[in-house]
Amino acid sequence: MRIAVLTHMLHPIRSPYAGGLEMHTALTVEHLVRRGHDVRVYGREGTQVPGEFIPVLAKEGAMGDGDEAVAVRERAMEAACDAVLASDADVVLNNSLTPVPLQRMRSAPMLTVLHTPATLNRVLRVLDEPGWTAPKHHRWASVSASNAIAWQHRLPRVDVVPNGIELQKWVSDAAPVPGRAVWAARITGEKGLHIAIDAARGAGMELHFAGPISDQAYYDDVILPRLGEDTVYHGHLDHSTLPDMLATGEVYLSTPLWAEPFGLATVEAMALGVPVAALLSGSMGEIVAPQAGDLAVHHSAETLTDSIRHARRKDRGRVKAWARRFSSDTMVEGYLDLLEQVVEDHEAPRS
Repeated sequence: MRIAVLTHMLHPIRSPYAGGLEMHTALTVEHLVRRGHDVRVYGREGTQVPGEFIPVLAKEGAMGDGDEAVAVRERAMEAACDAVLASDADVVLNNSLTPVPLQRMRSAPMLTVLHTPATLNRVLRVLDEPGWTAPKHHRWASVSASNAIAWQHRLPRVDVVPNGIELQKWVSDAAPVPGRAVWAARITGEKGLHIAIDAARGAGMELHFAGPISDQAYYDDVILPRLGEDTVYHGHLDHSTLPDMLATGEVYLSTPLWAEPFGLATVEAMALGVPVAALLSGSMGEIVAPQAGDLAVHHSAETLTDSIRHARRKDRGRVKAWARRFSSDTMVEGYLDLLEQVVEDHEAPRS
């Protein structure tokens, strides 16, 4: 198939990735190209992916959530949609998180991946407009069952295609270090690093953590005062170095303070055999099985400390075996099935 991919334009799609969405997009494109599909990607300059890349937004500028920056990015998305409509693409994979494709691509077969809870106000305004209906050749896929729930009353059908990772790349010769916990994510309040620091300290463990500082004020005001000899920041690691850091953990701490749609880093840690102590939020109940870790029902350092005690005893072989169900091959198979269906729906005569 000739597949057009619309990306989220806040960041270029390249390693080290700004977040899970950027990594997901790159991984999906890589698999589609590897399977012989003709893939054309539309996004911000600086993107590095296989297939053909069409830059529609300059590398610098239009950052952040201000109205002007959002307007610039949406104008770039309008240009991307117009270019797709003028192209020979068979189908569109929409990874953009913006309302523009829902408005501008109604005539094209399109699969939209729902990477977030139903909190995207600009998208919701389109879906909630009186009289809005979904074209028969549009489909939606959520990255987890829990994330699908809030979208289901707005959309005619939401399929679930769990996120996946390339399991063969998440290997390491590094051995777990006794008394060490690990954490990796964007450093923002919603990711809960402060809970991880307090919980690890409560368990008498060092915490080694990595990730981009996406909220400088949160880091300065909440994280810096908590740092000490028992905390080590490794910076923003790419996917060639992150496995070795994660593998040294006796336990991985997953601390989402929002309705986490999936949690790729949690699965990456499990693929290395690292058991997980997680706050029960969003998809954590789906991806952290009893044989792979322990869930803290309350969002507090005290309950997470208790989960650490249980999780660090889990058998690493069983943890790794559980993670095998979250493979990128399975994920892309799910997307391809849905992409083929929307092409068929687009070609089918109207009844």
